[in-house]
Amino acid sequence: MKYILIAEDKSRIASFIAKGLHKNGFETAIASDGEQAVQMAQSGSFDLLLLDINLPLKDGWSVLAELRKHQYLLPVIIVTACQDFQGHLVAVEKGANGYILKPFRFADLLGRIKTVLENYTEEKINEET
Repeated sequence: MKYILIAEDKSRIASFIAKGLHKNGFETAIASDGEQAVQMAQSGSFDLLLLDINLPLKDGWSVLAELRKHQYLLPVIIVTACQDFQGHLVAVEKGANGYILKPFRFADLLGRIKTVLENYTEEKINEET
């Protein structure tokens, strides 16, 4: 079973995502601020991080930068309400594996998660062979 960390400060959104992921066979944990997200992500317990950009204490870009600086290869999908046209490109350049805008349909988020996890698993298999 895959374990997903949800870094989201709005409890209603975090709960909506967690509930939907549980219904689809995922385990979840929630970090409500950026500092907590970094600590939890560095534990090595998670298969993927859903990362909001506008987090208290440390924004999502800083969380992502810190994880990549310390070479944590945890796949990250940016989940944000920022309607920046260049957002996807910026996210990938900064080390994210995906990007989705709020509001989103849960089916779209689930599809993105499955794609990122499949690609990450394929990359790990290719590195080992």
